[in-house]
Amino acid sequence: MITEIKHPVIKTLVNHLREVDTDALRFRHIVHELARLMAYEALSDEPLKKREIEIWNSKRAFGFIEEENLLFVSILRAGLPMIESVTALFPEASSGFLAMKRDEKTHQSVIYYDRIPECKGKTVILLDPMVATGGSLCDAISVIKHKEPAKIISLNLIGSPEGLDVVDQKHPDIHLYIAQIDEKLDSNMFIYPGLGDAGDRAYNTEG
Repeated sequence: MITEIKHPVIKTLVNHLREVDTDALRFRHIVHELARLMAYEALSDEPLKKREIEIWNSKRAFGFIEEENLLFVSILRAGLPMIESVTALFPEASSGFLAMKRDEKTHQSVIYYDRIPECKGKTVILLDPMVATGGSLCDAISVIKHKEPAKIISLNLIGSPEGLDVVDQKHPDIHLYIAQIDEKLDSNMFIYPGLGDAGDRAYNTEG
């Protein structure tokens, strides 16, 4: 299932990412905010478990998301600002990392680093700003499915209709939340109009 979040604050933040004069520091800050807002939406149906805590005048039981059952997986390197934000929200959650590189000739992704902890029975939240062809995200989902999570959620900032169709066809059982679906893929398989390379812009490594 694919859900495009229509909130005007999210749309405004995405469009600030597009601006060429948004520097790396502000770019990362905007990505932090978007990831946080999208996590609120994606986890809106997460069950609460009561636990007793000490408050100012007594001990009482209140409902909390079970953070230890959450696993955030960042696609390196563009997903790093996203994971920084959501793990600040849920400090007891686990973190994992996948590194993937796109072959510029074949446009296929190659996984060269997999550092995902035990996730059997957990809710895994994938974090990757861009969904262009959908190949990298599909590969990442396949890797995680072999580790037997309870469910997979994907948080993405911007994507092409073509790439999202690929993900939905190959993995219809995951729930993907996206801040903006753009017009199309261009002839180089980049999102159009897009915002450039998110990893390069976040860390000043363009060119």
